[in-house]
Amino acid sequence: MTKISAGEEIAAPDSSLSASRGDPFRGDPNFMASLARGLEVIQAFTPQRRLMSISQISQKTGIPRAAVRRCLYTLNKLGFVYAQDGKNFELRPRILALAHAYLGATPLATATQPVLKHISQLLNESCSIATLDGDNILYIARASAERIMTIDLNIGSRLPAFATSMGRVLLSHLPADKCEDYLQRITLMRYTQYTIGTIDKLRDELDKVRAQGYAINDQELEIGLRSIAVPIMSINGGVTAALNVGVQAGHVPLEALTERILPILLEGAQELSLLSH
Repeated sequence: MTKISAGEEIAAPDSSLSASRGDPFRGDPNFMASLARGLEVIQAFTPQRRLMSISQISQKTGIPRAAVRRCLYTLNKLGFVYAQDGKNFELRPRILALAHAYLGATPLATATQPVLKHISQLLNESCSIATLDGDNILYIARASAERIMTIDLNIGSRLPAFATSMGRVLLSHLPADKCEDYLQRITLMRYTQYTIGTIDKLRDELDKVRAQGYAINDQELEIGLRSIAVPIMSINGGVTAALNVGVQAGHVPLEALTERILPILLEGAQELSLLSH
């Protein structure tokens, strides 16, 4: 368990294919199970678990220890991981090369920083862009005014979609069947006393977000954190990402999110939509 705030804990997302989706590729002759396992091993590392043993990775991913050992051996030979003490592994900087192709080919990831920096300086608050990655959101750009969360958020960070403002924006714009599939399979976790606790309430909240065009999260992921998010539209009318601003609840009243921050966010999202395909 990874501590988010005083008295609250959040379970680290399980990246295992077997844990999250069963085994949908069984019998597929074109599916490379060894490659899939290697990618799962890489994703097992988080900012909160930078050092991990073979046993810990096996427990987190559901991959047998022998297979984890072979994955780590290969990744070590390729320069992606190493273990200084021979037991506890960590990622090496070369792992960034795996993300370079995506970031370099994604306009939002390469051209948004000036817009984010402008919004952050204008509001003196942290501003981020994220896309949907399975049941989580994936941060692809960020301009931070100050650290307002007890966890580090950087490009590549992932958080549960249902409990974040950007996640709710992205979920609310999924096709109806995909959104319902998500609601049927998701397990809601109680991160704080304010977290939405039932699927029906989450469904109603997504309907509200879709209708009003923005999402507000008031201390549902972490006590003391409020955020507001809006969609970034593509030129064909779809939603490609979400833009948000996070504030300290003790410093910024709830009504200020819509009165002061929302107009600036909407203007920024419109500018960013010109970069989205």
